[in-house]
Amino acid sequence: MIKKEMIAMLLAGGQGSRLGVLTSKVAKPAVAFGGKYRIIDFPLSNCINSGIDTVGVLTQYQPLRLNTHIGIGIPWDLDKNIGGVSVLPPYEKVGKTEWYTGTANAVYQNLAYMESFNPEYVLILSGDHIYKMDYEVMLDFHKAHGADVSIAVMSVPMEEASRFGIVVADENGKIQEFQEKPEEPKSNLASMGIYIFTWKALKEALVTLRDQSNCDFGKHVIPYCHKKGQTLVAYEYNGYWKDVGTLGSYWEANMELIDIIPEFNLYEEFWKIYTKNDILPPQFVSEKAVTERCLIGDGSEIYGSVYNSIIGCGVIIEEGAVVRDSIIMQNTVIKQGAVVNKAIIAEGSVIGEGAELGAFEEVPNRRKPSVYAFGLAVVGENTVIPSHVKIGKNTAVTGITVPEDYPDGILKSGGTLDKAGDIQ
Repeated sequence: MIKKEMIAMLLAGGQGSRLGVLTSKVAKPAVAFGGKYRIIDFPLSNCINSGIDTVGVLTQYQPLRLNTHIGIGIPWDLDKNIGGVSVLPPYEKVGKTEWYTGTANAVYQNLAYMESFNPEYVLILSGDHIYKMDYEVMLDFHKAHGADVSIAVMSVPMEEASRFGIVVADENGKIQEFQEKPEEPKSNLASMGIYIFTWKALKEALVTLRDQSNCDFGKHVIPYCHKKGQTLVAYEYNGYWKDVGTLGSYWEANMELIDIIPEFNLYEEFWKIYTKNDILPPQFVSEKAVTERCLIGDGSEIYGSVYNSIIGCGVIIEEGAVVRDSIIMQNTVIKQGAVVNKAIIAEGSVIGEGAELGAFEEVPNRRKPSVYAFGLAVVGENTVIPSHVKIGKNTAVTGITVPEDYPDGILKSGGTLDKAGDIQ
């Protein structure tokens, strides 16, 4: 019988609605990051760098691009005969078909997959965080404490603690109390959504809670294990970790890659980040081009000026175009004389000649002020912006737009233009 010491279950089914139009056609873990990667590359790379060769990826929302990206796991050396990477969408069962209704429910629906490897430990991961972590070190900690459940935690400012699941632990790391997004937190140790369970404890909890609606690890499984008197410990992590759940945090995490000394280093030999690489020619920067502090992906052609920006693969920036403080995803074209200031432009878009993004004073977005914020202009994938229009800050534009969509050639700050039906 197959026996694996530890397998990983990677939750990658989330919509990521706070990323707005960036996730209208693609699951959040498949959103581009850092010019050449996708968000899911980071936990997958952590697994293989930590010696974990069996990973179940649980998908649900808009899974096509994620499935294509993962394939059979070749970039991460996860194309194994036994184990490797398996994409696990919801599937039809005798009697009824169930969507995944919560993080724990998704894992429960794949008990048979986990049982087939007879694991001693199961690692639960989220597919939408940017970080490097050696899960083997966390497993050693788990074993040393004789724990049933280990929760990775990190210190956060006390004023932000109410946004997280908070653990209260003693000096030995044993968890005394667990608070889910408390109004008055008793500690600043925030759960990172990374758990190691002994297989026995996980299976027992999932089977017992199987009828719990929207069964979730933070809200249901962890409190259940704690109530049962099981040993729960907090594994404190002190490295870089970023939840890129909002447009602002996504933009910031990308921009941190081009700091003079980046806090998150993509270039470390001993901890590589792997991804599916398309076969592309080298980047080309013309004699007249200006590039300052930027990442430029393979196959891109730069004829204009780029400052402090992340440029994906296969992007064309024409002569006279200026890009500042922006994220331009793959296969986008910025036409001659266009000006792009603090924008996120999704894959396959075209910005017309002389168009300007990020113009005017900043005002809140009128339709979704909590999503389209941070002073950003956001353009959905395969969008066309016509020539010589001006688009303000805290805006969202999707679809093939034409000059008539812009009164006086303007989309004011806080405006939304949705020709693709992507802004719910």
